[in-house]
Amino acid sequence: MRVSRLYIDQALNVGGHIEVNDDAAHYVRTVLRLKQADAIVLFNGRGGEYLGHFSEISRKRVAIAVEHCVARDVESALSVTLGLGISRGDRMDWAVQKAVELGVASITPLLTERCVTRLDSDKKQQRCQHWQSIAQHAAEQCGRTRLAAFGDIAELSDWMAAQQGLRVFLDPHGAQTLADLQPEDGNLTLLSGPEGGFSERERELARAAGFVPVRMGSRILRSETAVLAALSAVQVLWGDMR
Repeated sequence: MRVSRLYIDQALNVGGHIEVNDDAAHYVRTVLRLKQADAIVLFNGRGGEYLGHFSEISRKRVAIAVEHCVARDVESALSVTLGLGISRGDRMDWAVQKAVELGVASITPLLTERCVTRLDSDKKQQRCQHWQSIAQHAAEQCGRTRLAAFGDIAELSDWMAAQQGLRVFLDPHGAQTLADLQPEDGNLTLLSGPEGGFSERERELARAAGFVPVRMGSRILRSETAVLAALSAVQVLWGDMR
């Protein structure tokens, strides 16, 4: 029987007991439908994972007894920083989820000229919390022991100026492919646009900032397909799918 995994944002110590917060308690009771004495795998995003069992599951409290520590490292040797143009609804959710499954180290949602979704300050915070929750659950389900760092929504130009090392952006008109390149010291920055892609001005800004335009085959891919294909390709070329 598969044992569920749960992210806990607190220190974990063998022999100790922890009480989970309200959101995690709701997830345990309502989504996972776990019972007292059921086994659980815990991780706090700092490496490794812990085995335990529920010492109490009630309407008022969910508590876990921590029993064993297991040293596990499933992170890719390739550290990918992802700048992701904001797409509408499920497309963005799907891209964030799959990016975490494919091992990205960090994700920053980006505002670009062709973003269909426009967010005020309150909605920016709400959307970031929503995407962070998706990233957390993706890490729980795919077995990662570290969470991908999740940046605040940023302007494309500001984010590009802060990047270093091998920087690439997905461009159906690019002259090169990923196989033509080589990351520096196991680090790669990948920029992927929203539906509609980047404007010509943004493409020029990206090149001026040191980003290399690369194409993903001879077909034009949807935004969520392009980022999935690119992340799979870089893990095959330089990461843990080799």
